[in-house]
Amino acid sequence: MTKQDRAVRTRLALIRSAAGHFEARGYVQANLAEISAGAGVSSGALHFHFANKAAVAEAVEHAAAHALRRAAARGRDGDGCALQRLVDVTHQVARLLCADSVVRAGLRLNAEAAAGRVRDLRREWRECVDGLLAEAERQGELAAGVPPHRTGAVVLAATTGIEVLAREDHGRLARPSLTDLWQLLLPSVAAPHLAGALDPAGTCPGPVDADHAETYPSLANTL
Repeated sequence: MTKQDRAVRTRLALIRSAAGHFEARGYVQANLAEISAGAGVSSGALHFHFANKAAVAEAVEHAAAHALRRAAARGRDGDGCALQRLVDVTHQVARLLCADSVVRAGLRLNAEAAAGRVRDLRREWRECVDGLLAEAERQGELAAGVPPHRTGAVVLAATTGIEVLAREDHGRLARPSLTDLWQLLLPSVAAPHLAGALDPAGTCPGPVDADHAETYPSLANTL
């Protein structure tokens, strides 16, 4: 293993350890000694990568943003039915939140602006949802009289609520929770010709693999 590889692995271990502490204890209560110990490295190694706790929190938030943006891009930039892609991307994000403490902690830190707000992940999620619903409207996928902005507000409220509740119970992010939501919502918003054609459970197979460094490829460029 090269020195660069070791540095990337150490940085990733620190980010994962920090995410666990930020998620469990919050930004204020988490401390650098526990974060370095959780990563199995010295305090000196931590300070080689990060100047202070705010820098660690920023790295967690940045890694979470990268993973969430990649998931959103798969839905936004895909082909086919926009309404189905919206269903799919909600499931993809939920699987990320269920599988990856970095994503959960990054969202919490961003919502609390713990390290200073340099990005707004909830706004980005709203733009993703609104963009897919606008595309669905252009393609005639929404039922007559269904305003995209009101549908978007419902989706945002529901998905944000699931995310907040899942901080205490990750089971709320399980597939049935979102499937139940879409089973209730799709008959009201989808155009009649799509009845029976949309899958409320999503069409993207497979769990998210959150254990590999490749999940956050941008880390190698931040050393």
